[in-house]
Amino acid sequence: MTTQGTAGMARLTAGRSRSISPENPTGAPGAGGRATEGTGAHAARDLGRGWKVSPSIEIAAGATAVLGEIEGPATIRHLWLTTHSKHWRSLVLRITWDDAEVPAIETPVGDFFCSGWGRFAQVSSVPVAVNPHGGFNSYWEMPFRRSARLTLTNIGAEPAVVYFQIDYELDAVDADAGYLHTQFHRSNPLPYREVHPIVTGVRGAGHYVGTYLAWGVNSRGWWGEGELKFHLDGDEEFPTICGTGTEDYFGGAWNFDVPGSGYTTFTTPYLGLPQVIRPDGLYDSQQRFGMYRFHLPDPIRFATDLRVTVQALGWRSGGRYLPLTDDIASTAWWYQAEAGGTPGDELTADALEVC
Repeated sequence: MTTQGTAGMARLTAGRSRSISPENPTGAPGAGGRATEGTGAHAARDLGRGWKVSPSIEIAAGATAVLGEIEGPATIRHLWLTTHSKHWRSLVLRITWDDAEVPAIETPVGDFFCSGWGRFAQVSSVPVAVNPHGGFNSYWEMPFRRSARLTLTNIGAEPAVVYFQIDYELDAVDADAGYLHTQFHRSNPLPYREVHPIVTGVRGAGHYVGTYLAWGVNSRGWWGEGELKFHLDGDEEFPTICGTGTEDYFGGAWNFDVPGSGYTTFTTPYLGLPQVIRPDGLYDSQQRFGMYRFHLPDPIRFATDLRVTVQALGWRSGGRYLPLTDDIASTAWWYQAEAGGTPGDELTADALEVC
């Protein structure tokens, strides 16, 4: 069964718990803590085997590390990861289900954990938690039937030390369980009078469950008048679901502006504005924001296809909307019947760089 959660806390199942980390790279029973070499070997030299010999891995510049390969049926219940913040946009997380040709999940590791700007901000949501100082936690339910392969690719110029743990359950997967997918896009800058793509090219049946935006403002004034639009099942120019404004979609109101306090951060189980980076009068000259909405109680279901966009609008003279040319990066999550992914943008170091 793929559904556990608090409602099933007392329910006994036939599932078997496993965990992959640098201390147990295969997840096999009784195989943890057996390393004789690793990043902690020098510190454990007086204690020996079993004393935190291999707590992390180092990924060379340009290299790909396999975090885990798991035979199913199983469900990943929790993924914990941490690395230095300078690597949050230069490490690319990919997850492939059931030996598909295209990974279903492909996104910078920081954006997958709602941390796109390379700076810490507390996130306290149901599927994603980010804790001091850069403790990334994913509670996305990730069922698969035959296999899962998780990798990290270092597209940066420096080696990255990564600590991680993949907690999963070996058990049957329900016939109607979907595979978790992501798509990443960045518009830097967004062309004038164009919309930013959040999801493109998705075909098949599924339901949409989450949006994270890392939004960098390139103009003065308010930036969030634009609408999010969900084009479902053959929608062309006009969508089935159309919001009323960016801050409205993320559960806020009136510019996220508390009178006397200005932009005010918040983090809740399903939506939040956890990050506001304010100008410092020197090199941080532009305002930057991070915000999420998770459609877990209110998934957006589609039968044949899905396209999601967001407008970037501010205000100009005469009470007219001003199309903006901002720096917008988006990560989208959805579940789908098919295991294979739908690629977003090409993820290169220059395209992802925060500057």
